[in-house]
Amino acid sequence: MAMDYWRVSQVGGQGGSFIIKVSWYWSNLWKDCSTDSKSITSCKDYAVLWNVSYYVQAVRGLLMCGLTIGFFAVVCCFIGMECTYIGGAEPTKDKLVFSGVVFHFVGGVSSLAAYCLYINRVARATFASNLPAGQLRYELGPPIFMGLVGCFLIFFGAVLYAVTVISVISPDRKVIQVYGGPTYMPSAYRGTSMNTGYYERSQLYGSYVSGRASSKISRLSQATPRLSERDAFV
Repeated sequence: MAMDYWRVSQVGGQGGSFIIKVSWYWSNLWKDCSTDSKSITSCKDYAVLWNVSYYVQAVRGLLMCGLTIGFFAVVCCFIGMECTYIGGAEPTKDKLVFSGVVFHFVGGVSSLAAYCLYINRVARATFASNLPAGQLRYELGPPIFMGLVGCFLIFFGAVLYAVTVISVISPDRKVIQVYGGPTYMPSAYRGTSMNTGYYERSQLYGSYVSGRASSKISRLSQATPRLSERDAFV
């Protein structure tokens, strides 16, 4: 925003005389200037806000919004980095980084819109077939190209941040096939076995098992050793 030569126009220097004179007219977001062949520059600042062209005001506002949103994005990403000891637990840090990604993207879009608006206004005057008397044909200056490159670098950084945290915030879900789902029976048949209709108490675990399956479960329980709570957890 503070750089000069947003748009540049050259007048003179075409030859045809033993004294060749040339001057450059250039502007930024805050003033209009002219520089002659002796490197003497004279500028005229924009006095009041309502005397400035509306597109210049719009470019200022969009760039200021982009800078403000980008500041909050930098703060969120700094707090959410793993090398900092602020920001809370790891899930909270990941959410802060993702919030910084959103702020970076919104700020980049705001800045890109500002540069595109300025380019559109300059290009309309440059490629116009009939210009009013006294109006110059300007060319784009270095700040425009540097700003566009900066916007794309912001987008690239936001994508890198998003790739690092998106897998942590929303991990892949695995589908586990469960066989032998539950069987629902009417309330009149609850508490009875479908095979024999009676239960007898198991001597080992103190539970009721079906009469037909009691011998098999007893042999299985004798062959399977009991595990402690620690071994069962491992």
